[in-house]
Order: sequence, then C-alpha cells, then structure tokens
Amino acid sequence: MKFLAAFRNTLLSLVLLATAPLALGDAYEAKLPDEINTAPELCKYVSCGDVLPGATVFSERKGQPRYVEGYAEENGQRKLIGYVMLSTDITDTPAYSGKPVITLIGMDTGGRFVGVKILKHSEPILLLGIPESALIRFNQQYIGQFVGNNIEIGQSRPEESIIGLDAISGATVTVIAQNQVMMTSGTAVARQVGILKPTIREQAKFVETGTKPDWATLVKDGSVKRLVVKPEQVGLPRGDTLFIDLWFGYLNQPDVGRAILGDAAYRNLMSRLHEGEHALFVIRSGGVESFKGSGFVRGGIYDRVQVRQGGDSFTFRDLDSSNLYGIEAAGAPAFNESAIFIVRSKAFSAAYPWKFVFLGNRVDRATGARSFTNFDTEYWLSAAYLQGGRPKVVKPDAPWVKVWKARAVEIGLFAALLVAVAVVYAFRDALTRRATRKNKWPVNAFKYSAWVVSIGFVGFGLMAQPSITQVLTWFHAMLFHWTWELFLTDPFIFLFWIFIIVTTFVWGRGLFCGWLCPFGSLSELLYKVGAAVGLKRFQFQLPRKWHDRLKWVKYGVFFGLLAVSFFSMGLAEKLAEVEPFKTTFLVGLFNRSWPYTLFAAGLLGLSIFTERPFCKYLCPLGASLAMPSTFRWFGLKRKQECNSCKACAVVCGSQAIDENGRIDHRECLHCLDCMVLYADSHACPPLSQERKRRTKAGLPLTPIGANGYFIPIKPVPARAEALAPKN
Repeated sequence: MKFLAAFRNTLLSLVLLATAPLALGDAYEAKLPDEINTAPELCKYVSCGDVLPGATVFSERKGQPRYVEGYAEENGQRKLIGYVMLSTDITDTPAYSGKPVITLIGMDTGGRFVGVKILKHSEPILLLGIPESALIRFNQQYIGQFVGNNIEIGQSRPEESIIGLDAISGATVTVIAQNQVMMTSGTAVARQVGILKPTIREQAKFVETGTKPDWATLVKDGSVKRLVVKPEQVGLPRGDTLFIDLWFGYLNQPDVGRAILGDAAYRNLMSRLHEGEHALFVIRSGGVESFKGSGFVRGGIYDRVQVRQGGDSFTFRDLDSSNLYGIEAAGAPAFNESAIFIVRSKAFSAAYPWKFVFLGNRVDRATGARSFTNFDTEYWLSAAYLQGGRPKVVKPDAPWVKVWKARAVEIGLFAALLVAVAVVYAFRDALTRRATRKNKWPVNAFKYSAWVVSIGFVGFGLMAQPSITQVLTWFHAMLFHWTWELFLTDPFIFLFWIFIIVTTFVWGRGLFCGWLCPFGSLSELLYKVGAAVGLKRFQFQLPRKWHDRLKWVKYGVFFGLLAVSFFSMGLAEKLAEVEPFKTTFLVGLFNRSWPYTLFAAGLLGLSIFTERPFCKYLCPLGASLAMPSTFRWFGLKRKQECNSCKACAVVCGSQAIDENGRIDHRECLHCLDCMVLYADSHACPPLSQERKRRTKAGLPLTPIGANGYFIPIKPVPARAEALAPKN
C-alpha cells in the first residue's frame, strides 16, 4: 500500500509540475489597448519607431487597407522615410492557434522591410516549447528583403527566383502563416503607395444577347453571387439570424446590367461611367449588420467592403457609390440595404476573377477583444458573357498546397505506412492463428516494426505526434469557425487524424494508441527492452482495484482541459503540457527547462518497469479517443468460457479484460495477445481441454473455426453397398 501511495503521489506531482506555467513570453496573449484597432493615431498606442528606425513623427492611419507614414525631421523639415503597418489592419491570417500573430511591420520608401515586432500571439508552443525568441529570429530574416520578392518557407530556388527562409522546427504552421502576414501586408501597402505598380489587365469584351435573365438564372450562371456570414464566425452565439447576408454582381455586362437595373437605369449608369470604370451592385437581404458601416461619414471610406483582384485592392469613398432603388430581375429577394459601387482603376478587369470582401468585427470569446476579419466570395463572369470566353488564369498555389508539394515523398511514405498498418491489422485473425503463446512473432514482427517506424520516422523525423491540443482546436473550429487551410498546412497531422478517426470507429482507439502513437510506441518498447535486458523481475502491474480507479484520471484530465478551453484556449494549451509529446519529439528532452525534461524522462523511465503508465492513466488524447471506441464496428472475439477463464486477462498488458472476461475496448491497445491465445490449442484452456480429450479418445484434431473452437466431428453415413453382407 505504501508503494501504491507513493506511486500515486509521484504521478500527481509530475502532473502538477508539468502543467505549471513556468515561463511567460513577452508577447504571448499580451494585453493590447483597445484603441490599437480603431484609433486614427496608431503610433500613440504602439512603438512605431521600433520598426521604422530614424522616424520620429508619424501620420494618422491612411488608405485602405490602412498604414501609417513615418517621417524623419531634418533641419526643421519632415522627410518621408517609410511606412508602418499593423498586420491585423490588412489580414487576419490565423496561425496554428486559430488566431493571428499581431505584427507591427516597418517598410522603407524603397519597399524593403526594415523592422518587425510581434505585439501579440496565441501560440503556446512559442511559450512553453519553442522560445518566443525563435519567432523573433525568424522575423529578422525579412529585414532588407524587397517586398516584391518571392519569399517562401524552405530552401531558396534561384532558378525560380524564390528566396527561402529557415523555418522553426516544430512550428511549421506558425511560420507559414507569418510569412503570409508579412508578404500580404507589405504588398498591400506597397501597391497603395506606388512602390509596386498595379497589374494592368486586359479589359473584358462583352457578348450582348439582348436577353434579360431572371434572378434564378443569374444566380445559376454566377452573374450574381452570395456572401453569408454566420454569427458564430464573428465570435457571437449561434442563432437563427445571420450576421449578414449579401448578394452582389457586376453591372457593366449589358445582359446582366439590364436584368438587374432595367433598360433606362442601365443606360443612365453607363453614361456616367468613364473609360476603365466598373460598376457593381450590393444588396443586404438579411442579417443584423450593415455593409456600409455605422461610422461612415461624407468624404470617408466604406471600411466594410472592398474588391480584390490578384494583389490589388480597391476601396470605395462616398463619391464611388450611388443609390440602388430596386432590382428588376424577377424573383429577386427583398432587401433592406443597397448600393452601387464604382471601381475607378484600369488595373481592374471583369475578364478575370475577383473577390468581393466584407470586413466584419469579430469578438474573441476568450478575451472579449474585437478585431476585423475578412470574408470573401469569388466572382467571375460566365464565359458565355465574354468574347472568346474566359482567359486562362494560372493561380498561385495556396501555402498549404506548396507544403504538400514540397514534401510529397515524405507524405507518400507516411500515407503508405498508415495504409500498411491498417491492412496488416485487418488480417489480424490470419496472423494470430499462425502465432502461439510461445511464438508471437507472426504478430509481433509487424507490431514491433510499426513501433520502430513510428518512433523514428513519425515521431523524431516528421514530428507528427498527435496531441490533445489538436482535439481542442478542432472542437472549437467546428463550434465557431472552421478553416480547412489551417489544418491542411500540416499534412502529416492531417493524414494521421483521418487515419485515427476512421480506425477508431472501425476497430477502436487501440490501433493508433497501441501501434502508431510515437510516444506510446516508445513507452512500450522501453518496457520490452527492460524485460529483455534482465529487468523483468522488477516489472509490475498495478493491482486491479487501483487500475480500475486510476484509469478514470485521464478522462478527468480530458474534460478538465476541454472545460478550461471554453474560458481560455491559451490556458488550456498550457495545461496540455500534461502530455510529454512536445518535450519528447517537437522540442527535445535536452532543449527544454528541467521540469519538462524531468516529467517526460520520468514517464519514460517509469515505462521500463510498468507497461504504458501514461497511456493507461494520464493521456487525455487517449481518453478523447476511448469514448468513440464504444461505438466501434468491429471488436475482438470472445468465447463463452471467457467469462470464467482468466488466461487472457493474465497476459493483457493494458489490463483491459475485466473479471468477467469482457474486453473494454476503450482501454484495449490491441496488442493481440488475447487473440493469439484465442486460437492456441495449447494455451487457451477450453481448446487445451478439447485437444486432450480428442487425443485420449483417438479422435482427429480438426482445424479451429472462426468461433474459436475445434470444428465439430460429424459422422459420415456409410454407403449402402459398403454395409451389405458379402457373398
């Protein structure tokens, strides 16, 4: 009992030690003034001089998206030396936490980055795993780079004019998002101030048929598009009322324009447009928010809507809008807000795709902070309305696509591993029938190989260790705002979770936890090695009554983390340090402060003497997978005698077989030792007794059937001629 008490206290101490927030980052969840997002004088609230050296005077915010001009004073004169931008004024690209890294960026008048400062981030890995200084060093790679360069994460490719940046090992998603933030912000401002020239696109030539399509036809052929924002997408509670429901379309095309406006209104509008000007309409058919914005004043900018085409952004002032009093197209929805906006730029062309963007005010449910976020819908006129059809457009790959292409070989090998393990396990009956209690290698050869590959290739090589933080992130994403790109950026974790979800519902959590979890595999392998080197006499299992109590701890840890995440996702991710995965694989045992190293090393050391202590008693990820395992489609086989026979329970390392011989698939790690006994006529007591009875009676030993018993011996009726008396 003293040993059990000491063991329990040790586990508790290690958990408390691991979950204590021992270090604080300067920018992690930093409290920023509310005015930072709205005040005209941005530099009153942030230190703009830190990112624009030499500047002493700063303007109010200008342009759309917004930026600040920085001046140096020389001989009483002001000289423009560069620009300062707040990343969230331009883009809300989420990092791995699902929140943007709020960055202050300085750029000189020549278009070169001269300063970068992280004001706030929500990436726990940059607080408790990888030091925040790693992100600072990463950002320093931008200093001196021209904003118009092709800058990507990875190796430089001079033949393609691509400049590569060194990533942060273990924080790939974060740095890919940060690269998007830097380049999107820089190019947006550079185009506004003339450093980068706008792209001149060939203007569209329209096909005029003279028809007037109805609303349904316009929607079907893409001439009218819809943009919907739900309340949960802006941090508000779910509800039946949308945040905003917009319809929009391009009016210069004669058939579309006449259908929407009518003949007279269309002619009037076209007569007021100059060459190179374009009209589009917007109506709000539902929702509680205005697309014009409550803060709009005469002479000001409509800060809720804009148009983007490629790298160019087009905003609207009051002189760029006019009233839209009605829609002529039959079947059009009722609306309570409307406008016609004019794009006054030759850089815009209706022949090419463009996006209509709505900028919403999103509330962070954890902190209550407000920030703008972008919602957009792509628009491209139907080929039937364009002479010669649509031009060929080569769109640049999304960042996540570039990652998949760059690591295609590794992704292929990883996918092959997942498929191979699933196929091997699917044939478990054939493997276990070939094995015996004394020779388990037909099963173990595959299982041990999976462990080694999982530890070396998956864990230390790819650093693809699934974590409870992903479960929490996905849970919140489903509740509030799902973004596929966020999860696709890490292809190995993405594929791993597809495998985990499918196999959990097919066979239970044991295939992942028992065969492919890098930390679980390392823990189990240490236990096997310990036995092989002579430590078997020191190895032990907890008594059943203590095991049955302690196995519920991991469920408490899981639900505790889930509950905390609703109040503070950042705190939940700190507390998720109860998982030693980050220390073991992402950062390294010798690259963290001693409490984290001690915790992970302590669990691995304990694994030498008792089988998978973390997996059985503490792992919140295992708990999250155990619950859906209740609804698995296929389970391991049992005999009628299993409710009284204890043979399988004795060899079950995960202690998943109860006193009645039932397998708890929520705890089972699919070692398959019980299935080896199930078909072993020398080890399974019911089979052994039947084997001995038949041998003693001189009866043949028939094969063992799918039900785990010898196939019954059925007498064959003698043929009549064989029974007839001989003459």
